[in-house]
Amino acid sequence: MSKSFLIFFALASPFLLFAQNSSKTFVVKFIDQPIQIDGILDEDIWETAESAEDFQQYFPTDSILAIQQTDIKMLYSNTTLYIGITLNAEGDDYIIPSLERDYRAGGNDNISLLFDTFNDGTNAFLFGMNPYGVRREALISNGGTTLSGFTTSWDIKWRGEAKITDNGYVCEMAIPLTSFKFSQGETKWRFNSYRFDMQTNETSTWAEIPQNQFVFNLAFMGDMVFEKPLGKSRTPLALIPYINGLAQKDFETDESLNNVAFGGDAKVAIGNGLNLDITVNPDFSNVQVDDIFTNLTRFEISLPERRQFFIDNNDLFGTFGSERDANPFFSRRIGIAEDLDGESVENGIIGGVRLSGKLNEDWRLGFLNLQTEEDVANEIPSNNNTVFALQKKMFSRSNLSFIFVNRQTFGDYDFLEETDRYNRVLGLDYNLASSDNTWVGKFFYHQSFAPEIGNESSSAGADLFYNSRHINFGLRNSYVGNDFRSDLGFIRRTDVIITRPFIECNFWPKKGKINTHGFRFSPNFIWRPTFDYQNTDYTIFSRWAAEFKNQSQFGIRMFNRFTFLDEPFDPTGTDGAVELPGDVGYYYTSFEFNFDSDPRKVFSYSVEPGYGDFFNGTRFSLESSFNLRLQPKFFLSLNLNYDHIELPDPFPDADLWLVSPQINITFSKSIFWSNTIQYSNQQDNLGINSRLQWRFAPLSDLFIVYNDNYFVESFMPRNRSINLRLTYWLNI
Repeated sequence: MSKSFLIFFALASPFLLFAQNSSKTFVVKFIDQPIQIDGILDEDIWETAESAEDFQQYFPTDSILAIQQTDIKMLYSNTTLYIGITLNAEGDDYIIPSLERDYRAGGNDNISLLFDTFNDGTNAFLFGMNPYGVRREALISNGGTTLSGFTTSWDIKWRGEAKITDNGYVCEMAIPLTSFKFSQGETKWRFNSYRFDMQTNETSTWAEIPQNQFVFNLAFMGDMVFEKPLGKSRTPLALIPYINGLAQKDFETDESLNNVAFGGDAKVAIGNGLNLDITVNPDFSNVQVDDIFTNLTRFEISLPERRQFFIDNNDLFGTFGSERDANPFFSRRIGIAEDLDGESVENGIIGGVRLSGKLNEDWRLGFLNLQTEEDVANEIPSNNNTVFALQKKMFSRSNLSFIFVNRQTFGDYDFLEETDRYNRVLGLDYNLASSDNTWVGKFFYHQSFAPEIGNESSSAGADLFYNSRHINFGLRNSYVGNDFRSDLGFIRRTDVIITRPFIECNFWPKKGKINTHGFRFSPNFIWRPTFDYQNTDYTIFSRWAAEFKNQSQFGIRMFNRFTFLDEPFDPTGTDGAVELPGDVGYYYTSFEFNFDSDPRKVFSYSVEPGYGDFFNGTRFSLESSFNLRLQPKFFLSLNLNYDHIELPDPFPDADLWLVSPQINITFSKSIFWSNTIQYSNQQDNLGINSRLQWRFAPLSDLFIVYNDNYFVESFMPRNRSINLRLTYWLNI
């Protein structure tokens, strides 16, 4: 596998030799006086500012200037970047689903600004605002080439106001320069902006982006040139203490807990490029509840990280290897462990540090160290969890990255097997991205170490993709050895060689209601080395999909599958049921179609029915969601998943339901109430999560979080808790 890695590395390098193009530019002038942030650009100094203008349409076409134009002006002082934005609109019928910060941009009116402060086309800071002055901020990593590289969980202090005018609306922002990371003496940042205008049904960008790329792709940006070099960033210190009161009862064990906890975080900016995060006795009770999934596979499902401590520069730690097959570091492993019954339970974090960011123009550093608590009753030892990552920029937008992961216990625990004393992984990744994002890829090799580990303890992969307007194709290859271990990673399965080629053809009609449509063909094959390289799994995926000019979507999919079960398995998850026999292969074909309605409507929905063979039986499935917007105060949604599985006797049939209504109420831009109910008869759980948040000061919150869980069959309570949590963000 290492020879293949080097061969792919050599073949890929020529695609990276092109320089980045920045055709649009504007000058940001220096000022020495503050500007009042009120959404009214009435200060005379704004008249002296240059404009980032002539926005280009991105949707429904990408070949003309935007119908509704946007004008962005910027000024800066020694401490602050000031931004004034004038947005033209054809009326005041704006779509604003919520007043809550960190809204999702698609399907409503807003503008976003992207700042690539190190000019590397890889990472960027995003700040956004809508016509009501609701703000959001995000981090973009991996060049903006995937949705997983877009993180809205990041928070930072800044000011902004908006005003609706007769011709549109105006946004005014003041962002402290300490909110960014940049090189001292820098004179230029790469910049872009994208805007959603729902009345004209138009998406536009300042720097032109082809529609076959994400609207936040960092390969396509212009330049903002500072009138004089940026100085040394002041080193701010943010202290974020919390107090949390908890009342909890476990009805299964009839145990109650009443507790008051203290802890907090500290954020220290080291120079202009590094962040030091320190946490002591962290509490994540305020974090948004995870979505429940119906899982019909034999394998674990990964869930996104939502905890603030792990967010900043997360790409330095969490994007190694294959996100789908073998990721050596998955931060959600820290703070969660398995009890004696094999159930996931919270494993408290005592404290830790996290250092991450830019060393200079070409090098980035990441270091994380956290200590978790012991739980002797559940045979969970106290572990030290360490990750070290180093990244070197190569060519215009690519990088070579090294990672070291170590999970180790230092205590002498009788219940601990020798092979579980420690686990380490060393890895090297090459992330490929051409200047215009036509070629992207990844090539990696990882080796794991543990006592008494076997010889097949490595993983490797080689991906290469070509993106264009009409033709996309690529090949993803992965190998995960039978003995490969990463206790802090996400390893879906071991003992596999996987290949996933695909080809996609897209068409862009000049007339009619369809904006774009295309075909995709993607066969996936898995071989098992310990089974004499037997082909144990394949899925041949075929699809036609269309996007309409009114933003609705339609698609048809066909799956031809083969699964060889090496051991018995019950896909329904029925307690005590007869399992499908192992050492048998199953061939099955199924079909699905989906329709997503126009998201601009007050009521929108999506439906995705499917039917076909399922192992040795049949399966009918229905996934659907319904959304009602009573803006800007109320947003109601209902997600419904249903699976009807029929297997021949003596194997079980099943009707699996997953129902999840949500009610989100924003009383103001500082008081939010979110309510989620999740019913899953597969997991035998009815869960209720209600979270009331009052943001009484910038990034300072009072939370009341109520959780209640019931058994589905008997409707008896499982556990119940209520948290009262106060957090205060103090800049020193």
